[in-house]
Amino acid sequence: MKNVFLAFAFLCSSFIIAQEGTNMKKVITPPEKVKFAFEKEYPGKVPVWSEEYVGDDADEVRFEARYNVTNTTKAVAIYDNLGNMKAYELQITFSQLPPKAQAYLKKNYAPKAIKEIAMVVDDKNKTTYEVGVTKDTKFYDVVFDKDGGFDVSIEKN
Repeated sequence: MKNVFLAFAFLCSSFIIAQEGTNMKKVITPPEKVKFAFEKEYPGKVPVWSEEYVGDDADEVRFEARYNVTNTTKAVAIYDNLGNMKAYELQITFSQLPPKAQAYLKKNYAPKAIKEIAMVVDDKNKTTYEVGVTKDTKFYDVVFDKDGGFDVSIEKN
């Protein structure tokens, strides 16, 4: 359940830059340990930093570095306050999803319903695929395991 919450919280916060509106986060400067960890992992990349409070009582802080991998591909690296990476999210194309996930989406959603696709790797090196879709005027995060098996669908408000 904690992994589902982390995945949900992560996807909710992902690609906010592309979703202008009330969800915009305040740009911050992270602690030196966090900046150093990012610069070591992604030299030459210029991030936009924000912070988010997570956990059962929103008592843990996470620092999110949003940056461009290429001109058309975005990524988010999430760190704790000690500079430990907690998750990494990479924007991908439909064709980069595992075949099982592609088949599920084709069967259950119209192509235009798919709004965003990302590969997520957490701090335990667990890979999932998260697809943002719309159906009946509602937005859902559809999560697949590393092999493309359906895991969960979460409605976002």
